[in-house]
Amino acid sequence: MYNKIMVPLDGSDLAECVLPHVKAVTKGFEPGKIFLVRVVEPFPPSYHAGDAVDPELIEKSEANRRASAKEYIDGIAAKLKQEGAPVHPEVIVGRTTESLVDFAEKNGVDLLVIASHGRSGLSRWVMGSVADRLLRSANVPILIIRPAGAKCEV
Repeated sequence: MYNKIMVPLDGSDLAECVLPHVKAVTKGFEPGKIFLVRVVEPFPPSYHAGDAVDPELIEKSEANRRASAKEYIDGIAAKLKQEGAPVHPEVIVGRTTESLVDFAEKNGVDLLVIASHGRSGLSRWVMGSVADRLLRSANVPILIIRPAGAKCEV
């Protein structure tokens, strides 16, 4: 039923709380691929005192962020591969929600698994919620995991 599962990870403990659930799902459905996806947002154009920031400096910084993201996602993937999971680590650059939706569509993802704080109201409006935006944008089933001990904010 779920042959391709996508798991967005941002480097936080919250995001990683989905991994035991992904393992449980894989035991039941034996997917062909589990995409672990880390999105690196590009820097917005910046200006300081009327002068553009050095493009080489921006490119070096973005290259470092991509390398760090790759190291992180490869480390998580290595742990899951040791357990026999068909993991495919991916680092993509772009706006988070749009990039994840595009990736899911282009790769035929059947299930998206993501964590959420469970924020609502003003705190969600101020801080945003990738899980909420994905829920409204993606055309695949989404399993949203709230970490143990998370309090519901109304």
